[in-house]
Amino acid sequence: MKQFASFRLDTANECLWREGTQIALPPRIFGVLRYLVDHAGRLITHDELLDALWPETYVQPQVLRTYVLELRKVLGDDAAQPRFIQTIPKRGYCFVAPVSEGDASGQAGTVGVAALAVAGNGAGFGNRSRGVVGRDEELAQLRTQAEIAANGQRRMVFVTGEAGIGKTALVDAFCHGLRGTGIVARGQCVEGFGEKEAYYPVMEALGHLCASEGEKACRVLARAAPAWLAAVGRQGDNGGNATARERTPGDLCSALEQIAEKRLLVLVFEDVHWADDATLNLISAIARRRAESRLMVVATCGQGYGCGTAEHPLKGMKQNLLMRQLCVELALTPLKRTATSQLLARELEQDTLPAGLTGFVHQRSEGNPLFAIAILEHLIARRFLVLAETAGAARWEPAGAFQEMEGEVPERLAQMIELEVEGLSEEEQRILGAGSAMGIAFPAWAVAAALEEDAAHIEEACDGLSRRLHFVERGGEDELPGGMRSEFYVFVHGLYREVLYRRQSAARRAAWHARIAERLGEIFAGREASVAREIAMHYEAAGDWQRAIQAQRAAAWHAHQNEAHSEATQLLEDALRLAEKLSQRERGSRMREIREELTTVRDRPRGGLRIVSRKA
Repeated sequence: MKQFASFRLDTANECLWREGTQIALPPRIFGVLRYLVDHAGRLITHDELLDALWPETYVQPQVLRTYVLELRKVLGDDAAQPRFIQTIPKRGYCFVAPVSEGDASGQAGTVGVAALAVAGNGAGFGNRSRGVVGRDEELAQLRTQAEIAANGQRRMVFVTGEAGIGKTALVDAFCHGLRGTGIVARGQCVEGFGEKEAYYPVMEALGHLCASEGEKACRVLARAAPAWLAAVGRQGDNGGNATARERTPGDLCSALEQIAEKRLLVLVFEDVHWADDATLNLISAIARRRAESRLMVVATCGQGYGCGTAEHPLKGMKQNLLMRQLCVELALTPLKRTATSQLLARELEQDTLPAGLTGFVHQRSEGNPLFAIAILEHLIARRFLVLAETAGAARWEPAGAFQEMEGEVPERLAQMIELEVEGLSEEEQRILGAGSAMGIAFPAWAVAAALEEDAAHIEEACDGLSRRLHFVERGGEDELPGGMRSEFYVFVHGLYREVLYRRQSAARRAAWHARIAERLGEIFAGREASVAREIAMHYEAAGDWQRAIQAQRAAAWHAHQNEAHSEATQLLEDALRLAEKLSQRERGSRMREIREELTTVRDRPRGGLRIVSRKA
């Protein structure tokens, strides 16, 4: 059984117990509670919950809200001040109460196969054809657009999504399927090149076009756009004296249309959020021309990187084309759990995966393919997955509990996230760092408290970051005591939060946690007991054991008054654990007091517990 507060989750009989009283739950509602409890302390997205409980059936997400509402009634939980189930708007849910194991026999044991491991941890990752997983619908949409273009109606497609979501893999699979039926020319936008070299990705694509189509493409360019031919290092009859100033979008559009007169031509521009204005203007011109052409443009675009701000030219151009129905957008979403399983099976080259691997990787990666592969490689590098000889065949087997790796961020991902963070201003880094001290979701008031700055200024800055960055979203608004309101924000991936938190010094983190705890006490003055557990958590993270203990005892008193006696016991046992960290002079008396309170809770299940307030 799993225990939280005064409740016990009986998985064998699929019911809930509270203080010896059995609470029957409908199967689906029990399933929701069990999944949340099994993954306590982590964000569980709507998709993950739906995939786990209804893997083969389409279910309206609204059903989850109904089930969570019923669970809150059973648990006596308050959505505004959750003790058990916290709602992360537009994302999912998080089970926030501490969970303990009633029986450890169900835990996965360590598999002793390390001695059988084959040398070479990676086993050739990246040396096989990767293809694309979980994108059948998007791939079909791209092929449909290509068929329309092949019939003479030009098409413009934006493939959008966060970093690592699989935009390039999707486009690679699409282009691979065009072999023998169409012409593909690709250009890569590069960060920083947009300010230095106009048309950089266009020139790269033209170079590929001339190389693949040879004299045919060169003849058309020499006749219709000689300056463009000269710019790629080729000379036509009229290109000897062409200069960069003579390169006009109209000439190139005309030449491309002629090349695509009888055969589909697909131009791929990757990472157009880094494209120069001239390239964006050319893409817009191609999409707006009315002449029939077997021409298709596919442009990949990442979220954030400034393209979410009103002043970024890409945003205005894309919105204008969408409004005029001159383009379509394929927005890639995170992989579902089943697709993550397929991805892992492909990477490990085995159909049956080790128990628990899919759930762990999907949870940690939140469906991001790049993150999933990096986590898998990290598990292998740390030898939590080893290649073992089983029945004469080599198979990947677990050599440790995957949960032990929850606090680690794969080096490759950490470096990628660090690069993104380093691109922010010093103030923005401080704001996000302070937000990471709260967890995945962070309110603006807590950031302002940690940094000792004006709350309105911090809220405005956080709002700007949520519009510009792909890994921070606006979560909603909190209503606090006294009518105070504060916006709160959410890290899209827990890995971003972990990297941001770890890059802070221990002293800075401790100061932030202490200030947040103090501000919590001020906001809930007179009602501190209702947030005492959270206050204790921050004081413990700050290393202030005395005040953390006092907050734990206050939370225990509050739980006892509400007849949550098991929760009160757990809180006092946590306080006893913290008391062991006190100096020898303080430790003895404090532990005696806590043990007396524990005895009172156990002997007098109703009322009678009195916590005396003491200053640290």
